[in-house]
Amino acid sequence: MAKPLTVIFRGETVNLDLAKVDRDKLYGYSDVEVVDDAGKPCELANLISDGHSIVGKGGPARAYLTEDGLWRKKADLKAVDLENNPLVPVKSTFDHPVTLETTATLDEYLSHNIHALYHLTPDEASEPLQEALASGTIFSFPFSYRGGLEASAGFLLQGADGNPFLCVGARTDAEFIGLDEAAPAAADTDEPLGDDDDILDFSAM
Repeated sequence: MAKPLTVIFRGETVNLDLAKVDRDKLYGYSDVEVVDDAGKPCELANLISDGHSIVGKGGPARAYLTEDGLWRKKADLKAVDLENNPLVPVKSTFDHPVTLETTATLDEYLSHNIHALYHLTPDEASEPLQEALASGTIFSFPFSYRGGLEASAGFLLQGADGNPFLCVGARTDAEFIGLDEAAPAAADTDEPLGDDDDILDFSAM
């Protein structure tokens, strides 16, 4: 079982066991197996740029080179921002307790694109936290499963079925795009429609 997420709410420590919810668990899944004429399974291969060489599974690799073409190990690489300032990696959220202090509105939650969902199973010391979630409170905090360059947005909330969930996502920077100027309204006219020949007869269609 994965390491539980530890949170602190009103001075009480609560351990939350996580179970990832994905499409396979919700809807099931099916596998497609490709076989040759003899019924043996086929493996995916890559056709490289020369047009006739085929590289099988495990053949391709990624290399890091300097501008001079010198080999560099991945451990030698350093992440920087657009101004060439070094980025400080974040630790996994499971490495330290999370203090639940910051809350989010429903609009703030809905402005994020959720890419991971976890069903939570709290321990016995969770009654005050469950009461807060049942009242509609949404807690927010930075979340990183394994650690990395930056954390995602984590939201702790209660679903309509009464179960607590952790939703992980990134803010959607969508802006409303409107017309620079309104289209002119059609001018009113008192001119007659014209002869009966110009009027469409929908009954004949």
